Amino acid sequence: MALVLSILDQSTIASGRDAGAAIRETLAAAQYADALGYARYWLAEHHNSQSHAGAAPEILIAAIAATTRRIRVGSAGVMLPHYAALKVAEQFRVLEAIAPGRIDLGVGRAPGSDGRTAYALNPAAAQGLLGQGDRFPAQVQELLGWLGEGLPASHPFRDIRAQPEVPTRPELWMLGSSDYGAQLAAYFGLPYCFAHFITDGAGAGQAMALYRQGFRPEAGRLPAPHAAIAVFALCADTEAEAARLFSSRALWRLSRDRGIYPPLPSPEEAEAHPCTEAEREKLARMQARAIIGTAPQVRERLEALAAELGAAEVAVLTPVHDPAARRASLRLLAGAFGLPGAAGAGAAPLPAAALP
Repeated sequence: MALVLSILDQSTIASGRDAGAAIRETLAAAQYADALGYARYWLAEHHNSQSHAGAAPEILIAAIAATTRRIRVGSAGVMLPHYAALKVAEQFRVLEAIAPGRIDLGVGRAPGSDGRTAYALNPAAAQGLLGQGDRFPAQVQELLGWLGEGLPASHPFRDIRAQPEVPTRPELWMLGSSDYGAQLAAYFGLPYCFAHFITDGAGAGQAMALYRQGFRPEAGRLPAPHAAIAVFALCADTEAEAARLFSSRALWRLSRDRGIYPPLPSPEEAEAHPCTEAEREKLARMQARAIIGTAPQVRERLEALAAELGAAEVAVLTPVHDPAARRASLRLLAGAFGLPGAAGAGAAPLPAAALP
């Protein structure tokens, strides 16, 4: 079966441009992905970050769902411990009303922020007064109930109905970068996506194995495990150009590894950065591991990785400083995978959402 190709977008803020531009670039890229034929467009959730503007994926999903035709749109993900399950269910029922049959609800347990910001988002949960962090499995169960499965008869809120009540429901996904999410996805019989780009693949094999081994079809949601991986990938016309564009991401990763989240630098800024010998060695290791190159090279590596991990889908994360270069990467990869809109999309103008 052919590998399903999707996109993950963090609404990356680029140096020299502001967060508003990052949001508009996300809207434009989603419309372009819809035209190219990608299967899904997923939006991340980050808070208190100078790197990422996507603090409210549910709002971006609404904007994208209303301005696209066929692509599935969803969260990767909603950080559920910050919120009440009922409110999340209502938000995504509204989204489902906007674009019936096209909404994905990916949920995760990570804070998507630093500890202080997590406290500000939900003080009671951060303090442990309500045990909200430990309630994550119960929250998932409540979310399933309010999305349409109903709550147990013993639940104190069983008579509350999430609105609007529409004929279709979002597709619920479990996201994670550790064994925990994989095991929970298996227990609930849900599709699972491993965040390969966060760990550079560390732990991916074990998490995927635990998901497959522990999957419970008797949960009645999926007949068999369905796994995806979210991976950094970048295409260009030449290997040299891909490496040049990747230098932005590599320098940004050096900052991230020190707990600093700056805007994405340009390749020119990356070239001018005064690296230490240790940093140069680390950058070289990053580039050697990165899934970058020409489109056929990237396709080959993505297919090999998906086969190794048993993933049926790949969501590519492609933060690039130049929106035109990112657009080219999406088009080249779509062409390599034979997506239906790739052939005629090269010369199409950017949607209005891309304009400053």
